[in-house]
Amino acid sequence: MSNGVLPDGEIAAAIDRGWIGAERAITPDQIQPASLDLRLGAKAYRLRASFLPGDARVADRLDGELVMHEIDLTAGAVLETGCVYLAPLMESLALPDHLHGAANPKSSTGRIDVFTRLIADRAAAFDHAPVGYAGPLWAEISPCTFSILVRPGARLSQLRLRSGAPHALHTDDFSVDLALDGPAGFRAKRHSGVIDVDRIGAYDPRDFWEPLEARRGRVVLEPGQFYIFASKENVIIPANEAAEMAPIRPELGEFRAHYAGFFDPGFGIAPHEGRAVLEVRSRDVPFFLEDSQPVGRLVFEALTAPARKLYGETGSSYRGQGLKLSKHFAPWT
Repeated sequence: MSNGVLPDGEIAAAIDRGWIGAERAITPDQIQPASLDLRLGAKAYRLRASFLPGDARVADRLDGELVMHEIDLTAGAVLETGCVYLAPLMESLALPDHLHGAANPKSSTGRIDVFTRLIADRAAAFDHAPVGYAGPLWAEISPCTFSILVRPGARLSQLRLRSGAPHALHTDDFSVDLALDGPAGFRAKRHSGVIDVDRIGAYDPRDFWEPLEARRGRVVLEPGQFYIFASKENVIIPANEAAEMAPIRPELGEFRAHYAGFFDPGFGIAPHEGRAVLEVRSRDVPFFLEDSQPVGRLVFEALTAPARKLYGETGSSYRGQGLKLSKHFAPWT
């Protein structure tokens, strides 16, 4: 196997070989062009604080000092804003010694300001399954603005498998577009209702979002607030590559520009050109964000083989997107 990101065909082969297992059969629609959707299990734990297991198994750390209470997700349960939860995932890994994994929130998760990270046994870092990892997977979940309703099988994050060390083929910088027709972006309303993560197009966006107008080509980001913007540039991911949005360079501004960062092969290819949607949170001070200001960078990697299907070929809520809220909301009109 060549080095790079595994595409859908090789992810399917990894499932057949038992490198990826699950307590409930993995369904074909979980397999994306270069990633696998991960599903919540039947319970979650409300934690006092986030943690890394260090040299222990995650399950061995779930004692009375860390866990406040256990939540049954079977009939659906609300995960509340400002709280930290830990949920076992249905999927597990038994990787060979040439594969490792990286995780990221799904686009729809990031766009509703739900911070989620993968934790593996004996992990020294979040969102990473080391080479040859064998064991369960867990999701740390922290809704930051909107409380969410989840059930077993909810898909909040996705896993990408790599052979060899990450190797950037090239990078592309992108900037924010504040000169759009209509709203320049959206600011999340606090103290809104609960979002059921399985309901598509079910919510009036005006109950959850405020449209922003860019005055003289700029908006002020308020500390602790969550925003949605679009990139000025179209994003094009070649059919033989995948991309990841890199963390913003500190010198570019006092804000974070994304949570969800995977782009599958085929995203933005004509005739379905699309922008990057930016999930922005200002940090400690108010900050002027200006039209065309650089906000991030895409890092491109090779696939180990051609993908069988490209992004959006079997349907997607974000194909050809511009400024777009998560799939849970009706279109802004």
